[in-house]
Amino acid sequence: MNESHKHGVVVLDFGSQYTQLIARRIRENNVFSEILPHSTTFSDISEREPKAVILSGGPSSVFDESAYKYDPEILSADFAVMGICYGLQLMAHHFKGTVEPGTHGEYGFASVKVLKENSLFASVPEESKVWMSHMDRVSVIPDGWEKLAESSNGIVASMCNPAEKLYATQFHPEVAHTEFGQEIIRNFLFGIAGCEPAWNPGAIIEEQVALIREKVGDGNVLCGVSGGVDSSVVSALIHKALGEQCTSVLIDHGLMRKNEAETCVSALREGLGVHIESYDESEIFLKKLQGITDPEQKRKIIGEQFIRSFERISQSLGDFSFLAQGTLYPDVIESGSSVGDTAEVIKSHHNVGGLPDDMKFDLIEPLRDLFKDEVREVGRELGLPDSLIGRHPFPGPGLAVRILGDITEERLDTLREADDIFMSILREEGLYDDIWQAFSVLLPVKTVGVMGDQRTYEDVLALRAVTSTDGMTADWFRMPDDVLSKISNKIVNSVRGVNRVVYDITSKPPGTIEWE
Repeated sequence: MNESHKHGVVVLDFGSQYTQLIARRIRENNVFSEILPHSTTFSDISEREPKAVILSGGPSSVFDESAYKYDPEILSADFAVMGICYGLQLMAHHFKGTVEPGTHGEYGFASVKVLKENSLFASVPEESKVWMSHMDRVSVIPDGWEKLAESSNGIVASMCNPAEKLYATQFHPEVAHTEFGQEIIRNFLFGIAGCEPAWNPGAIIEEQVALIREKVGDGNVLCGVSGGVDSSVVSALIHKALGEQCTSVLIDHGLMRKNEAETCVSALREGLGVHIESYDESEIFLKKLQGITDPEQKRKIIGEQFIRSFERISQSLGDFSFLAQGTLYPDVIESGSSVGDTAEVIKSHHNVGGLPDDMKFDLIEPLRDLFKDEVREVGRELGLPDSLIGRHPFPGPGLAVRILGDITEERLDTLREADDIFMSILREEGLYDDIWQAFSVLLPVKTVGVMGDQRTYEDVLALRAVTSTDGMTADWFRMPDDVLSKISNKIVNSVRGVNRVVYDITSKPPGTIEWE
């Protein structure tokens, strides 16, 4: 257990779509948070010495036979506990209050009124807007508890047992739509639970450097660099911890963006003095991907071949027992590896679900507990150039998951050129830094067009641009019409093989950011 993970907040996941948001909101206050399965035992939680536990919302009813199990000892512990939505109902049910099945429920915005002065709603107006998403409701609070707030529908919106440091809200303070949600979360963290704001980039670096040195000892580390922000930060971090014991390797799998390999190697080698080598393995990767169209299969083929390439290359460089890579917390969550049976496998990230069982390396993943925005802050603290830190996220499988259908050299060249035009115009228009991630997708669809009075029958290219904080949720970017027109015209007129451009206006959820 890392020292900085102690005295933080454990979030128990009961299946809410907002669970990751709870963890994010806590970290925004410089307090470490960790998502664990609802079934985590009191003993396992106690090992973390948390200041607080938060029970998330969820789709179940406390009356369901299939309601998620939890260790009831959690609710009689010394640390503070806060229930949100289903968490409130669970606490009311556990302490013999009355929970009634809902017939209409409350969804979306609601008005709540604070009924009395209390620590949870300190500095929050008497009336405010909150975000509700529930069917069941608490009609009678447990003995020894106080009703803190109620909705305009007369439903219990918040309750507490201050003597036991037990608090709950029926609404979702973690959602941005709740007007004073951040104040409520801060009040719980600092005024009630007694958390300390010690989770920051400097502390993360100091801790990880010590952990890396302890784990590696006199050994050597091979650090996989992909050209993206995450692996670049890992490379700089491992280099800071180990110096010459670390060799960074960029494997060009033939699926990178235009001039990406050269840019990344130059920034790390010349900017930070990192020992880095680049190897062209594109022929091997593309041969293995020939005829593969299923995205999960693509990811797993790429994940395994990365390891095989690293294993072979390492033999020519020396004796390496460790492989470092840029796995992030969202990678772990989406690959279904973090929160037990409540976590659906959305897609197997090549560096989590795609790794072979028989690889010879021990993994070092210093960013595994971090969200993307936290990684950027660590990168700034380490001195990485803005050209790397500010880059839009890029998936490890690269353009393989941005070419739907068959992957060929010709289609890769087409996508590279189109995507380069897209990025260049975004920069020219001053929009690049307003967007969290933007990219192009080549579709396995041909449409009829007309150019120079002649019929064409060529590919469709989709443009995707989203705003986000950490990639767990995202909204599509409202691209100005004139910019979209400029991008579309230049791509169609400059990129051979594309005669139609479309713009993706799907948020996450329900879509994912990447198409595959």
